[in-house]
Amino acid sequence: MRILAIDPGRAKSGLVIAADRTILDQRVVRADVLARVLREWKGRYVIEQVVLGDRTGLGDVRAHLALELPGVPISVVRETHTTLLARRRYFADHPPRGWRRLLPLSMQVPPEPYDDYAAVIILERFLEA
Repeated sequence: MRILAIDPGRAKSGLVIAADRTILDQRVVRADVLARVLREWKGRYVIEQVVLGDRTGLGDVRAHLALELPGVPISVVRETHTTLLARRRYFADHPPRGWRRLLPLSMQVPPEPYDDYAAVIILERFLEA
């Protein structure tokens, strides 16, 4: 089953497309290009389920989904603590280098958006439910 998980936001959203538990693609997209990426992924993957985080930007993303992926079932998943967990996972995949490795991770912020990691956690919560 191909599942699209989205960490919605006002300015940007994290997106993940997965086949069961295998991540096929993940990225962070600005709100103004979300519809284009949804169309692109609809053409590349057969999306059978959409999973959305339940916080900021939910309504706007739902509106895009209604236009770009009509008829695809949407489930809303609790988004509590996904940002903190996503930051940890980002640093596990991209450990700090140089002098930054001497600083505690709790004092660091990733140098790039990591909303796609929050989408991975939203996907995992959906699959575990």
